[in-house]
Amino acid sequence: MELLQLKYFQTVARLEHMTKAADELKIAQPSLSKTIARLEEDLGVPLFDRQNRQIRLNQYGKIFLHRVERAFMELKEGKREILELAERNQNSIRLAVSIPRVLPDLLGSFLRKYPHVRFQQFVNSISSMKHHLKNGEIDFCISSVPIEDPEIVWEPLMTEEIFLIVPPGHRLAGRDNIYLYEVKDEPFISMNTGYGIRNLTDEFCRKAGFMPHIAFEGDEPGVIGDLVRQGLGVAFIPAISWMKNQNPSLYRLRILEPTCQRTIGLGRSKRRFFSETARDFHKFVIEYFSKISACLKEMP
Repeated sequence: MELLQLKYFQTVARLEHMTKAADELKIAQPSLSKTIARLEEDLGVPLFDRQNRQIRLNQYGKIFLHRVERAFMELKEGKREILELAERNQNSIRLAVSIPRVLPDLLGSFLRKYPHVRFQQFVNSISSMKHHLKNGEIDFCISSVPIEDPEIVWEPLMTEEIFLIVPPGHRLAGRDNIYLYEVKDEPFISMNTGYGIRNLTDEFCRKAGFMPHIAFEGDEPGVIGDLVRQGLGVAFIPAISWMKNQNPSLYRLRILEPTCQRTIGLGRSKRRFFSETARDFHKFVIEYFSKISACLKEMP
């Protein structure tokens, strides 16, 4: 069994199409078919179900693919660890977040202390971050929903309150707090489905006895406040975002019931090599959110 065989198998398993896999691998299709056939012969079982010209990964194939992907992951991590030990690590961190509001200040503060570090930043849904962590495509993620998987460590960093914001002149603008059911007939402005904050706030509404009418949704958190200010709806806003609020005309309402909070956490793969740069960033993030949490407690 050779690594090239496994690489070919991984590609065919992903595409479930021999011709497309051959094109991607830039080899002749008959040669690819023979390679897969030899692999199946070595294993003693078929890895694909074949019907006419269609192929589908079968039960044996799914089990073997899981092991192959773990093997390639270990090889990739071995290479990274060797580079680190040989002092050829490029001091880079790949970070995904579901709450981009924290990025500028967090990364700016870190880079002032560690100016040699380079970042690649991604804004992802929870499911995407989980996939990228498991595949070793990112080093860390910062999310507002716990990422549950045996191969992932998710550490809570801070818990914050989530408020409701309304535009000037709104019927609730003079209030300090509300019960969430009081806005069951209001249009809501929200993040797209799949983002942690959207899943969380939909659940808050469900607990209050209604499903929100989403008038506008998108993936740019900074736009939500502008749309509320224009009177196009109401929106949930986390305390950390309100602390950096750029729309002083908006009115913030505390939600008495149900309890509206979220916990922000840091996720990383158990199998990914923890470089010195990664250890520095891990420690910095914990300290950073500890300070933010202290500031939020002082916020009225």
